[in-house]
Amino acid sequence: MYAVIRTGGKQYKVQENQTLKVEKLDGTEGSQVEFDDILLFSDGETITMGNPKIENASVKAHILEQAKDRKKIIFKYKRRKGYRRMKGHRQHYTEIKIDSIAV
Repeated sequence: MYAVIRTGGKQYKVQENQTLKVEKLDGTEGSQVEFDDILLFSDGETITMGNPKIENASVKAHILEQAKDRKKIIFKYKRRKGYRRMKGHRQHYTEIKIDSIAV
């Protein structure tokens, strides 16, 4: 059984007891999160697609960690001009564990 959810402008295929990193969500570690934006659901035999989302469907999860990702380096360089710029960026993320999928 799996579902496709949309959060943070991205789509994720999720199954029960799966852990994944998503864009930062409000909440503290250990708190419950519910996703109502379910695009697709499959129970192994039938596939239900939403138009654009499935009504009365939800995915429940809890937050494991609120943290920052590894540093991404942005390096700009123009040859023979002496132009160099280096920046770094660490994106915030939330690690969640899927508890249940209900339709």
